[in-house]
Amino acid sequence: MKTIAALQALVTAEALDIEPSAAELDAIDREMPLILAEVELLDAQIMTIDHPANEVDERRVRRARRRVLAARRALANATADEVA
Repeated sequence: MKTIAALQALVTAEALDIEPSAAELDAIDREMPLILAEVELLDAQIMTIDHPANEVDERRVRRARRRVLAARRALANATADEVA
C-alpha cells in the first residue's frame, strides 16, 4: 500500500496582517468608477426583482447599463494610454 503525502507546503498565510501594496491601492482607485457603476446597475436590477418592471425601472436599468459601459470604456482607454 502506498502512502499519500502532500507534495507542497501548506497554503496558509504566514501573517494575517498583510496590507495591500501601493500598486494594488492605485489599481483599486483606477477601477472605482467602474465598481460604483456596477453596484448601481445591480441596485437597479434588484429593485425590479419583486415586481414587474415599469417604465421608470426600465429607464433606471438602461441608464445604469450605459454608465457601466462608459466606465469600462474609460478604464480601457486609460489602460491603453498607459501602455502606449
